[in-house]
Amino acid sequence: MSKIGKMPIVVPSGVTVTIQGSDVQVTGVKGNISWKIPAGIEIALVENVITVSAKESSDKKVRALFGLTRAHLANLVKGVDTGFEKKLELTGVGYKAQMQGTDVSLSLGFSHPVKIKPVQGITFAVADNVITVSGIDKILVGEMAAKIRAVRPPEPYKGKGITYKGEKVRRKAGKAAKAAGK
Repeated sequence: MSKIGKMPIVVPSGVTVTIQGSDVQVTGVKGNISWKIPAGIEIALVENVITVSAKESSDKKVRALFGLTRAHLANLVKGVDTGFEKKLELTGVGYKAQMQGTDVSLSLGFSHPVKIKPVQGITFAVADNVITVSGIDKILVGEMAAKIRAVRPPEPYKGKGITYKGEKVRRKAGKAAKAAGK
């Protein structure tokens, strides 16, 4: 069985977890979120500690979902308590991001600005060409950040584009550097 799946999840104060059959409802300061537990997995809430167990540990599919379920529940609890965020940096001459209501407008060297609308539960913030994507659902935050990055991914020759904060772009030598080496 999964080592991660066996770890208990401590529910902080201010967060309530409601289990009804195979549905889990988590409510906290940032909002509420629900999730359906996969078949073959059982969860129990005892004195603000959630434990995950497998009904039949010999089934391969149940074993695969055991650790995943625990990790997802832990992310739900953390999301409604503190939330998740991803930061994206714009690198390049003339590249800029601006807020237009709740949307983000990106000027990335195209003939037109690119507008990105947030999905429900996601908020954007822009400061000094750094876009912050935040929300309570870790999966949605990651998907929106990836969608923004896909508009202009970093290119290896000049390093221009949209990168995650702290991401290292592997640079390549251009034609002039190769010719000078011969």
